[in-house]
Formats: sequence, C-alpha cells, structure tokens
Amino acid sequence: MDERDIRLLKAISDLGTGSPERLHEETDIPVSTIHYRLNNLREAGIIENDLYDIDLDAVGLGVTVIIELLTDYNGSHHDFEHKILDVEGVSQAYFTMGETDFVVIAHLPDQEMVERLITDLETIEEIRRTNSTFVVSSLRHSTRALENYELETLLEELADE
Repeated sequence: MDERDIRLLKAISDLGTGSPERLHEETDIPVSTIHYRLNNLREAGIIENDLYDIDLDAVGLGVTVIIELLTDYNGSHHDFEHKILDVEGVSQAYFTMGETDFVVIAHLPDQEMVERLITDLETIEEIRRTNSTFVVSSLRHSTRALENYELETLLEELADE
C-alpha cells in the first residue's frame, strides 16, 4: 500500500462511505484513480465488503455482554471452536492467551437472551466455566479501526517505502 491507498482507507473510515465522489472531496484524489484503487484494494482483500453500519440499539440489540470462556480440551482449539461460533447471538469470538482461553462478545435484545446464550455456551463439553460482564455504556464502538488513528501515524507505520 502506498500513501494514496492509506489516505483512501482513512477517508473511508472517517466518512463511513466508499463513495468515490465523497472520497475525492476528502482526499483530492481524482475519481477515476479512486475507482481503480478501490478495485485493487478489493482484489487484494484489504476492502472486504460494502456493508452499512447498523445502530444495534435502534434494532433492539442493546444489551452487550462480554463472556470469558475457560476451557479444558485435548488437541487443538480448532477442533471445537465451531461449537462456539455456532451459538446464536455470538457476534465476535477470539482465541486468547492467558487464564482465559476465549472471549466472546454478543449483542442481545434482553436478559432472557443473555441467559440462553450462557446456557448454550455452558453446554459445550470443552467449556468448564464462563465469566460474563455486562456493558453498562459503550465508550467507543468502532467497526472502522483506521478512524482511531491520525493519518500521519498510518502513513508512517503502513506505507511502503
């Protein structure tokens, strides 16, 4: 990635759109160049989709719970991780190091669904214990990580020399 690619990705994150016209207004990169570069970034797998962000509270999924999973298993975690991912309501799952083996994040409509989620996780044979934390308020919920950096930092750290 060069400086123009990073400028485009930062603008997409800041504006929340991939509109070539809006990106041109933000970056002064010609619209035809923006089309070309966006296609290249898609082909490289850097841009994964064109989905819209959804306000989870507005659709009724306002309860966020973070669940630590402590497990006991033989072999690889890959042998049973699909069981965690198959639990309805799991929106993010991470294999971690330390005392906690996995961290799961779920966005749910109510406490009843939280209880169902925990029960479903606890029925997985390899899970020995869960530790749940309810989110009281979200300080930052960013699906576009680049918006949390200054452009100069991204250029310094990510641009090809």
